[in-house]
Amino acid sequence: MNIRHTEIADLPTVMGIYAYAREQMKANGNPHQWGDTNPPEATIITDIQNRNSYVLEQNGTICGVFTFLIGEDPTYRTIDGQWKQNGVYGTIHRIASGGRGNGVFRHCLQFCEAIIPNIRIDTHRDNRIMRHLIEKHGFEKCGIIHLADGSPRIAYQKVLKGGTST
Repeated sequence: MNIRHTEIADLPTVMGIYAYAREQMKANGNPHQWGDTNPPEATIITDIQNRNSYVLEQNGTICGVFTFLIGEDPTYRTIDGQWKQNGVYGTIHRIASGGRGNGVFRHCLQFCEAIIPNIRIDTHRDNRIMRHLIEKHGFEKCGIIHLADGSPRIAYQKVLKGGTST
């Protein structure tokens, strides 16, 4: 699987992937995390412009998308719980699969781990599929964070061996 920066020309495909992901979330008991409109197109455009958005391609077809940020994430400043480690970290946000291609989460994580050994991610309590993937890939539950609108999310962190606090 190839991973590259998302381009503006990819926007219709990426928005289609997010629409598919929203429907899958609803079908699997998680109708509230992204509702009918999240993530909004304006957020995705900002991610693309900031070079934080990535697509996963298999055989030349985009099959997944995610945002990866390095540095402090304001929503992670306060946690009801405790982070495993402080220091510089990367955060995976808005990961979604279009239903094609296998191992989107695994490939995303391998890409991110090659950049930084300290990674955080969060998800809605009702997102059983994502919680399973996160825990299956070695993340540890650290507590609850709250989004800007006050919505709670389960926060996870994975620190690879050799990843140190700075």
